[in-house]
Amino acid sequence: PLQALFQHISQLLQQRLEVWSTCALAPFAAEVLALNETTLDQVARYLPSLRQVPQGDERLLPGKLSALFDLRRQQWRTIEYQEKPHQNKKVAARQMVSNLPKYSLVLADLGYFGFEWFDWLTEQSYWWVSRLREKTSYTLLHSFFEEGDTKDQLIWLGAYRADQAAHAVRLVQFRVGKHLHRYITNVTEPQQLPIIEIARLYARRWDIELAFKTLKVHLKLHLLWSAKNQVILQQVWATLIIAQILQAFQMEIAGRAGVDPFEVSLALMIEYLPQFAYDGNDPLESFIKYGREVRFIRPSTRTKILAPTPDWDLYKPLPPDLCFIRKPRYAHKP
Repeated sequence: PLQALFQHISQLLQQRLEVWSTCALAPFAAEVLALNETTLDQVARYLPSLRQVPQGDERLLPGKLSALFDLRRQQWRTIEYQEKPHQNKKVAARQMVSNLPKYSLVLADLGYFGFEWFDWLTEQSYWWVSRLREKTSYTLLHSFFEEGDTKDQLIWLGAYRADQAAHAVRLVQFRVGKHLHRYITNVTEPQQLPIIEIARLYARRWDIELAFKTLKVHLKLHLLWSAKNQVILQQVWATLIIAQILQAFQMEIAGRAGVDPFEVSLALMIEYLPQFAYDGNDPLESFIKYGREVRFIRPSTRTKILAPTPDWDLYKPLPPDLCFIRKPRYAHKP
């Protein structure tokens, strides 16, 4: 049904977008994806069984969506429906990424943070980048670079015997204004992924949050038509199909106009493309032609990412006998 149609359209759009997708984002990775979940908004109390349920009750939540978002193509890569809205994110995480090409890079928020998860990704030949959770213990293995608050180091996650990761990871730290930023990654070669690129890359994790906003706010998925799960899922897949096409158009318009995709207003596309089509005009051509004049195409308001770029000559090479793996112990913290 609609899920199969979504998958078919996604395959066609992937071919169409090949010329417009950018490999400048972590070029060493097969694909670059953001992983996250969003809870569907509560349903109206139409069904007799729900009429006595108080507003805000968990029983009014129809579930949530686990999603992978392709950052290079700005397309939904994988969507899975989860019936339990409060299920821990980590439960579905491995299934979500298990069909990705080897050496894909996964970005995820702190809801996925866990030594066992990081080790599993590494052992499956996936790259990953994460923020470092507060109060996470670690042991220093090697310092590539250290100057003030700026550090680029190799560490063991877990300083205590009860909870230790198997694989050494890289920790980068730097300060911008009052904010201290700390990221970890299994890309352990600094020149493969410099500090500035880690910061820029992780900032792009926000793309999936904007894509969720497109679904819920601009395409009105927050207004569920029914309290029945089967009907809700049809609405979800229909909305995803529309979003997938619009996000592909955004990429194509940006490519043809020679601008960054985030300079093309997706909200205005949703509002005006149907009108261009209704008037008998090529909607993409019209958007490109009049885009700058009416500010459909305008400078992006996204935050400019700042981070240090230390001189490579100041980096210390790894000792030749350094061990990158040890026996793990997992505490299975929530």
